[in-house]
Amino acid sequence: MGLREWSLGGVLLSPFLIYALLALLLTGVLRLGLARFGASRWIWHEALFDCALYVCVLAALVALAGRW
Repeated sequence: MGLREWSLGGVLLSPFLIYALLALLLTGVLRLGLARFGASRWIWHEALFDCALYVCVLAALVALAGRW
């Protein structure tokens, strides 16, 4: 995909927006999976964990997209 802008109706959009939305979706799926397996009870501060998980997923997506 690369990190080149897309023109959508004369508005330049960064592909980072797509990565951020995809990371948000994946983070939600991971949190649901953790809740289903009972791992959420081990999380001390849920908001901090959610933020850290989102940043890790976003970094992984950008790193994987950079290899293409």
